[in-house]
Amino acid sequence: MQLQAMIEQAVTGLGYELVDFETSPRGRLLRVFIDRPVEAGINVDDCALVSNHLTRLFAVENVDYDRLEVSSPGLDRPLRKPEDWQRFAGHEVQFKLRVPEGNQRNFAGTVVGLREGAAVVRMGEEERSFPMDNVEKARLVPKFPETDRRSRKK
Repeated sequence: MQLQAMIEQAVTGLGYELVDFETSPRGRLLRVFIDRPVEAGINVDDCALVSNHLTRLFAVENVDYDRLEVSSPGLDRPLRKPEDWQRFAGHEVQFKLRVPEGNQRNFAGTVVGLREGAAVVRMGEEERSFPMDNVEKARLVPKFPETDRRSRKK
């Protein structure tokens, strides 16, 4: 079984979603990003649970590595799967295309959803569709609450 498939099966078996998986060039570092299928967030206990489970699984499966890191995908969560584009409708996104449209490869807007295999994004008053196989990278844009500058003055 491929490593990524093994990790995905283990993570989903624990009730989490595998968002992303990275390895260092020689496979010595394994980095696993998890989330919950519903927007409940990930905490340290969740990461520890998955890390302990994967450590035992890797020992049984003889997976050779030096270090395992398990974490949440962060506020700028990547959108990798078609389901992500449905789940995060209404959120702001920045994305890059594999093949440019005209002279442009980088876009930003608000996720509308998924239609006929294409990511639909609102840019200003216009909705545009981008075939999923042309989306190279996509990340949510973190939103921070506005702070009142006067309340920070001393």
